[in-house]
Amino acid sequence: MIIIADGGSTKCDWLLLDENGNQVLKTRTKGLNPAVFKPDILKERLLENEDLANVKSKIKRVDFFGAGCGTPTPRKVLHDILQDYLPDAEINVDEDMVAAAFAATNEPGIVCILGTGSNSCFFDGEKVHMEVESLGFILMDEASGNYFGKRLIRDYYYKYMGEDMSREFERRYDLRADTIKSNVYKQENPNTYLAHFAEFIFTSEERNGYFYKLIYEGMEKFIERRVMCYKNAQNVPIHFIGSIAFFSEDIIRDVAKRYHLNIGNIIRRPIDGLILHYQNNVIPHLKKA
Repeated sequence: MIIIADGGSTKCDWLLLDENGNQVLKTRTKGLNPAVFKPDILKERLLENEDLANVKSKIKRVDFFGAGCGTPTPRKVLHDILQDYLPDAEINVDEDMVAAAFAATNEPGIVCILGTGSNSCFFDGEKVHMEVESLGFILMDEASGNYFGKRLIRDYYYKYMGEDMSREFERRYDLRADTIKSNVYKQENPNTYLAHFAEFIFTSEERNGYFYKLIYEGMEKFIERRVMCYKNAQNVPIHFIGSIAFFSEDIIRDVAKRYHLNIGNIIRRPIDGLILHYQNNVIPHLKKA
């Protein structure tokens, strides 16, 4: 059997397929970003999942697509951890952009991730090509959960929110300066911590002018820096993957009009699109081999 995994900093979805491509198991672990978490935390999160432990002996191949796996060093760290966990399985580790591309389309286009973090690539129908290498959540990540979380905290402290919204923000989150600084500067995975504040935007009862402006500005920055950098951006579909994109579809389309862009598919969870890709392309090839 083969497992495909889509891993981010917040969570990782695992899907076990049999030799005919039928879904046998779907489970989830905490995030497994090797560029953010230390090896002992990655191991611990893997071992916590009983579903995976129960099917270990049946797994012959793992295709892991994850955030933080775009460069050799963290990719090898995660590969070795998975290989120790499944010593008899073939282990393949690649970046999350590859999974996003396979989930979004079979045709050439630009594929964007907007979740806890953000990224983009050009997909030629077979391989991904990066125009701008991501430098992670501190220096980049426009329009991500991490980006919007930081904006909310700053706006709250600079008193840009307005009194009613600030009171609601205070009611839902611990906004003490000591708490925020400890989580950002002293604790593990500050990007995930910051991203959880973005829920305030997307779970409020209404999208008011403040929220619309916040999202619009973030999407504008993302498109300017991570979409328009591709010379053919106005000639191919632009696909989006991730929860932030899914809940911001109307604003993404509004911003895209300004740049004369053609929005393609907007998918919340890439693991769902990966199922079809493997059933239609990978599994038949493996059966012939």
